[in-house]
Amino acid sequence: MITKLPLDIDLSKLFASIDCTQEGSAIITAKADLHYYLIKDLKCPAANILKQDALSLGADLAVPKGVILCKQELVNAVLIANKTQLKLLIKKCLKQPFGLKKLAKYLQQHLKTPKFNKQIMGILNVNDDSFYHANCIKPNEFLSKAEQMIQDGADVLDIGAVSSKPGAVEVSASEEFKRIKPIIDLCYQHKIYESSQLSLDSHSPMVLEYALDRGFSIINDITGLSDDKVASLAARFNATVCIMHMQGTPKTMQVNPQYDDVILDLDAFFTKRIEKAKSFGIQKLILDVGIGFGKSLQDNLQLIKYQSHFLKFGFALLIGASRKGFLSKISQSVVQDRLAATLAVHIKALQEGASIVRVHDVKAHFQALETLKAISQC
Repeated sequence: MITKLPLDIDLSKLFASIDCTQEGSAIITAKADLHYYLIKDLKCPAANILKQDALSLGADLAVPKGVILCKQELVNAVLIANKTQLKLLIKKCLKQPFGLKKLAKYLQQHLKTPKFNKQIMGILNVNDDSFYHANCIKPNEFLSKAEQMIQDGADVLDIGAVSSKPGAVEVSASEEFKRIKPIIDLCYQHKIYESSQLSLDSHSPMVLEYALDRGFSIINDITGLSDDKVASLAARFNATVCIMHMQGTPKTMQVNPQYDDVILDLDAFFTKRIEKAKSFGIQKLILDVGIGFGKSLQDNLQLIKYQSHFLKFGFALLIGASRKGFLSKISQSVVQDRLAATLAVHIKALQEGASIVRVHDVKAHFQALETLKAISQC
C-alpha cells in the first residue's frame, strides 16, 4: 500500500513515525529540501562550469540553448538543488573563477533558514483619517479596544496617530505628539506592555523617545530607518526596529512606482539599511517589504510570493496587507469586504517565510493561524 504525501509534510515527525534515527532524519531532510534560484547575468564560462558541477552532485542548472558555445557573454540560469547539494556546490564554486566565488557567497546567505514564531500585530489607529475607518478609535475607546485585541490573540499592538495611506499629507511632529501622548500615557499607567509588546508606528524622534521611555519596545518606521536620530534612539533603548521599504512618500508613492527588479531593488535597500542599523549598534530588526507603499499590483504580488528571498538576512519578516487597496484590483471589493482577501494574502506570505502579520482583524487571523498549525501538526 502507498500513500502520496503532501509536499509540506513535517519530515522530522514522519521519519520518527518509522523509527528513523535522528542522524538519518537530518541527512534525509536536507536531501528533501529543494531550492530554486534564478541567477542573472552569469558569465557564460561560469554557467558551463556550474552546470557540470551541479550535475556531478545530482543537482541541475537550466541554461539557454547554445550556452556550451558561449555565443553570449552573459546568460540567465535556474539552479535546482537540495540543501545537501547546495552545500557541496558552494565548496566547488569557491574554487572556481568567472565570478563563481561571489555566487558561492550569495548562496551561503540563502542557505540561512531561520525559524521565527508566528505573531499577530494588531493595528490601533488613533487618528481619524485612516483608510479603514472602522479601525479608527477615540482615546476613550483605546483601553477596551487594546484589551480586546490582546484577548483575541494579538502578540503586539502597533499604535499610530498619523495616516500613511496613499496621498496622505505629512503631519507635524507636534501634532502627532498631541494625538498620541494620551494613548502612550494610558498604556504606561495601565501597564499594557506587560500583556503585549507595544509598537509605535512613527518616525518622529520626539514622539518615539516619549514612547520608548514608557514601555514601548518596537519602532515601526515606514521610512526604513532613514533618520539617524531614530537609529540613535533605538540603540539607546535597545528597541526592535521594523525597517519598512517605501518608494517616495505617502503623498507621492502610488504615482506610477517603477523598479528595475522589485525583489533585487528591495534586497539592495535592506542590505544598506541593515548595515546602517548595525553601525548604530541596533541588533533587533524586523524587515517589512512595504506592501502598498510605492508598489504596483504586480510588485505587491511578487513581494508576497517571494518572501523567502529576504530570509537570507536572518531577521523576522513582517507582512502588512490588511484590507489594502490593491486587493480591490483582484477581488473588486470595498475596504469593508476585504477580510477574506487579506487572510489569503497573509496565509500565503506566512507559508513563504513571513512570521509577523500586521492586521486590523486580530480574531480572524488568530483562528486562521491556529487552524493552519493544527493541519501542519497532524
